[in-house]
Amino acid sequence: MDGALTLSFDMALVLVILGLTVVLFVREWVSADVAALAILVVLGLTQLVPASRLFDGFASNAVMSVLAVMVLGAGLDRTGVMGHAANLVLKLSQGEEQRLIVALALVAGTTSAFMQNPAVVALFLPVASRIAARTGYPLTRLLMPMGFCVVLGGTMSMVGNSPMILLNDLLLAANRNLPSGAESFRTLPLFAVLPVGLALFMTGVFYFRFWGGSQLQAQDDRQPVTPGTTESYFEQVYGIRGEVVELTVEAGSALVGLNIHEAEALPGAPLILAIKDNQGVRVAPPGDQLLAQSTVIGGLAPVAAVESFAAAHGLARAPQLRQLEEVFNPARSGISEAVIPPGSRFVGKSIGELRLRKRYGISPLALTRGEDMYREDIRRVTIQAGDCLVFHSGWPELAEHAHEKDFVVVTDYPQDEQRPHKLWYAVTFFALAYGLALVGHMSMPVALLAGAVGMLLTGVISMEEAYKAISWKTIFVLACLIPLGAAVDSSGTAAWLSQWAFVYLEGWPIWLLQFAVAILSALTAMAISQIGATVLMVPMAINLALAANASPLEFALIAALGASNNFLTASNAVNSLISGPGSYRQRDFLRIGLPLTLLFAVVSVAMVGWVF
Repeated sequence: MDGALTLSFDMALVLVILGLTVVLFVREWVSADVAALAILVVLGLTQLVPASRLFDGFASNAVMSVLAVMVLGAGLDRTGVMGHAANLVLKLSQGEEQRLIVALALVAGTTSAFMQNPAVVALFLPVASRIAARTGYPLTRLLMPMGFCVVLGGTMSMVGNSPMILLNDLLLAANRNLPSGAESFRTLPLFAVLPVGLALFMTGVFYFRFWGGSQLQAQDDRQPVTPGTTESYFEQVYGIRGEVVELTVEAGSALVGLNIHEAEALPGAPLILAIKDNQGVRVAPPGDQLLAQSTVIGGLAPVAAVESFAAAHGLARAPQLRQLEEVFNPARSGISEAVIPPGSRFVGKSIGELRLRKRYGISPLALTRGEDMYREDIRRVTIQAGDCLVFHSGWPELAEHAHEKDFVVVTDYPQDEQRPHKLWYAVTFFALAYGLALVGHMSMPVALLAGAVGMLLTGVISMEEAYKAISWKTIFVLACLIPLGAAVDSSGTAAWLSQWAFVYLEGWPIWLLQFAVAILSALTAMAISQIGATVLMVPMAINLALAANASPLEFALIAALGASNNFLTASNAVNSLISGPGSYRQRDFLRIGLPLTLLFAVVSVAMVGWVF
């Protein structure tokens, strides 16, 4: 080949480091962040990347954008946005299963255009669990459509997933090594890829609506774990049955003037978990609290028993939770278990003496001692060390008193403070951040950080909570592998690999070359993660396009999209998050994910060629 590049020592060294990267990521001898840090050190020791640029990844636009998006997502979560998302999904679906799958996929996938994919799945897992508990549909049939559509939705913007965030930095880095006369790259605006991503997203929605969803129905015999649906567990173990219902005390009701203890002692009475009266809303109201006309009661009991009790005592039952809906939001309250340790101040006292509702804000429901279980009139039971107490409470109240060590909570529950009253602050600054990124003249990281700082200043989230919300593992992998991409490009390795690839691919039509890039990027992502595939494949794709006299931007974009195209392995964080709760096996991902992988490659190539 005339003018062909020859393999230099630096190129060979980069190839060795690339091989080492693949081995470390595939074999998983160390965690991904440690592996990435080791690669960074090797690049510094070999001087393949100058010391002045070795740590540029930590200050890159990509890293700062990821950091800001994580904080914004935590702010939305802290204000209860996901509870509203669950209600929206149920409203859109109207209780019909196929509509439910589509509605959940649409809401979660649209959210992923603005947040990192793993964060969206983590936020929507309890939403899906809550929906499964309300409707009775298997969680197995909900999680995979939701998770896969989150992956697809992340391609609708430049901040939806790591490959898209990295792409702009890699395009700017490629400008340093473009041949003379080649047009330099500019950064892509926030929604430059929206038409492409929207086509991919809707492909996924239709895929599950007309084919993928039916393939999951064969898995109904499984019993997947449903995180957050504690009611079924407590019903099986403790016999605590029923639903949370909302009752209003009407004029002339027999409950007017009774206190809560007296009302609960009536035949067929529900367990009173919360009330709303002229003094406000209270979870676990004290037993001496008097009931008055218009008091709204949130009670737990079987539906048939509640209807009989309401008819007999002058109560109006609401068809669904309305005035107390926020109180019973799983993010704010729920049922939990606690063990009484030796030395607790509870030992030797009856539950009635402890006045748990008044002093601790918790409603006792049951108590177990060895093989004995107490559910009726447990106020008289004297507590012993080792007893297991079951109660309903608000999570903030539970967290406030759990540190006193009088009881040890053994149920996983949200221990972070929820701030639903800050909802509009969170939504406003979230919208402001993306509005600035969309229409402003400032860089994307600055726009996103402006929204994050707004949430911090208005108390939506504290700085300590922001630190906890940031996935430092993701930050380190991203920051440490960016220099590897620079080394692949600046050393000429990408050009050399592309040159040899073109020897075998010469004469292929452009669309077929692009399809090959899309598939190769997807396979690389399965082996060395999305980030690793992006930093390796984008420079190669650009050089392959230059060799074929095609558009480098199209090839680079297809490579980045291809790095997101992993529905088959657990190297995709979304797959690892949904596999356990959904009881999915590897063959499930292959059966459902392989056709979608091919569809992704075809649609991405077609749409990039049409739009760009």
